[in-house]
Amino acid sequence: MRRSGTPITMLTAYDFPTARALDSHGVDIALVGDSLAQVCLGLPSTTRLTLDEMLHHTRAVARGAVHPLIVADMPFGSYHASSDDAVRSAVRMVQDGHVEAVKLEGGPEIAPTVRRISQVGVPVMAHVGLMPQRHTALSGYRVQGRDAVGARAVLDGALALQEVGAFSVVLEAIPHRLAEYITARLSIPTIGIGAGPGTSGQVLVWDDVMSRWHGKKPKFVRRFVDVGSEERRGVQSYVGAVRDGSFPNAEVEGYEMDGGEWENFLEQMGDSGWRSTADRVRER
Repeated sequence: MRRSGTPITMLTAYDFPTARALDSHGVDIALVGDSLAQVCLGLPSTTRLTLDEMLHHTRAVARGAVHPLIVADMPFGSYHASSDDAVRSAVRMVQDGHVEAVKLEGGPEIAPTVRRISQVGVPVMAHVGLMPQRHTALSGYRVQGRDAVGARAVLDGALALQEVGAFSVVLEAIPHRLAEYITARLSIPTIGIGAGPGTSGQVLVWDDVMSRWHGKKPKFVRRFVDVGSEERRGVQSYVGAVRDGSFPNAEVEGYEMDGGEWENFLEQMGDSGWRSTADRVRER
């Protein structure tokens, strides 16, 4: 797709229904992002997500996404202690989590780890620029590469990770000209998020696209549909219908019993005179 100039589409998915939606509607890559920590599990940051929790979600996505490439974030702490630990975690992601590739955040310092994981046959997508797993060390969720030194650091990281076998790289929250320059310098595809239109493809978080996330909206997010408002309307309508007695409707949404069998049942119970609400309404 990069060679042909066809933009690559990637969206996050954390469960079977979302994976089915991506599969049915032409998304190229399903990313089981560690953003599930916040948008699905209610955790304060991605660093709280465990490997076992990630595996639970990757298996659900793998059951629903047939055509998209399934990539998953390796959770914080699952690849930092040693390259051997990282390989074991990556192999678990493939064998137990049924993913097809893993994503790691970092620059040249994780190059040996990326090399080892790639060498055992697990494809690695790199992630440079803003790295959410390091948001504390980066003093928050700040745009990266805004000065010449920072821009060079982002470029060097991407080049180093390509050199050791990364098949693609996510560029997050960097100036759009820098992202386009890095894309031109690399031979592997780039996936942008907050990196402008000059990358090989784009990724967004599902809940941002659908307007279901009510936290802070980053500048780079475009809400393509307001599912959140429809969910709110649906829930409020349901609550109102239950409370005013209009749902469920016994005639339309209920099941009937043969009249003779019902009368036989009431006789056995000694309650021949009992009438249901629906019966009383019909009698009126």
